[in-house]
Amino acid sequence: MNIGNLIKISLRALNNNKMRAFLTMLGIIIGVASVITMLAIGQGSKKSIQSQISEMGSNMIMIQPGTGNMGGVRLSGESQQTLKLGDYYALRDKTQYISACSPTVNSSGQFIYQSNNYPCAITGVNSDYLDIRKLSIDEGTVFSKQQIEAAAKVCIVGKTVITNLFTNGEDPLGKVIRFNKIPFTIIGTLNEKGFNSMGMDQDNVVLAPYTTIQKRILAITYIQGIFASASSEANTNKAIAEAENILRTNHKLKPTDADDFNIRSQEEISKMLTSTTDILTILLACIAGISLLVGGIGIMNIMYVSVTERTREIGLRMSIGAKGRDILSQFLIEAILISFTGGIIGVIIGLGASFLIHAVFSWPISVQLYAVLMSFVVCTITGVFFGWYPAKKASELDPIEALRYE
Repeated sequence: MNIGNLIKISLRALNNNKMRAFLTMLGIIIGVASVITMLAIGQGSKKSIQSQISEMGSNMIMIQPGTGNMGGVRLSGESQQTLKLGDYYALRDKTQYISACSPTVNSSGQFIYQSNNYPCAITGVNSDYLDIRKLSIDEGTVFSKQQIEAAAKVCIVGKTVITNLFTNGEDPLGKVIRFNKIPFTIIGTLNEKGFNSMGMDQDNVVLAPYTTIQKRILAITYIQGIFASASSEANTNKAIAEAENILRTNHKLKPTDADDFNIRSQEEISKMLTSTTDILTILLACIAGISLLVGGIGIMNIMYVSVTERTREIGLRMSIGAKGRDILSQFLIEAILISFTGGIIGVIIGLGASFLIHAVFSWPISVQLYAVLMSFVVCTITGVFFGWYPAKKASELDPIEALRYE
């Protein structure tokens, strides 16, 4: 019997039991739709994280003081004073793969303008910091080299700080705000960036010359960190190795001594976050895949019932010349048609659900072609795998016994 006739017979059999065929498909439909939706959400989150990290500076390098021991007690990096301005100058002047470099010092306190006050940290940096962190000036200017050398009391503020201090909509440029009784003149405002992938408000920031924070607020000579930018993302690892060698030389560390500083890059953070989202995506896809398994078991169950119900029909067809392989092919085709049709409906629902979630909840989504193709492959394999046993059972029926079946 040719394949065309087998398909016609299978379609006629499914048409005679529309509701049962639909309920059999339901597990496949839910499974495929779930897999596509979960993968779209997972991949969308991954791309969103990568995009936001890229906006923060994908080739950014962060250097912090390392942990140490004193009297048998392990001290945190924050309490160490291992980074000096000399380290910053060495990185600025002696490196080949670092294109921008800025020392950082910061202090927390209350900012006051007239009757308004707002708690926020003030960060001491140089003008390179804006390029490293991908920040841009909205209005005004960044502090000059002369202002840094003179430890001028000037600052640049983000939108969140402006919103909380200038509640009447005043132009902040040129206004004087006070930080722990020290007046700072606003010389620039930053363009809005919003929240990053870790939920931090990137507009809740006040920048000032690092010399000002060192001398006028903290009264220290050391620095609390160094932010740098590799010449390109491809050169990030070379820049890290270069910075490590320079700092170890500056700190006169022996080959056997551990680093008294920590170097981290945005690439590390990106890999960590994306690996976490990959694990979550796989977990979600596996949970959704359980529906496919349940759908496959449903196909096997219904096909088994169908074989039992149509035993006399099978016996009659075999008695007039149908071979076992024809019966096997017919029931396999029925199983594949159920799973394949369910897969198509599941893909449509999965795509619709993904875009609906994006529209309603504003979650980032990214529908992957491989997810759709994988769904069809899995559907076909599910139909063959779970339809094989009932089909094999039908093909092995004895024609005489089948005709006698009541």
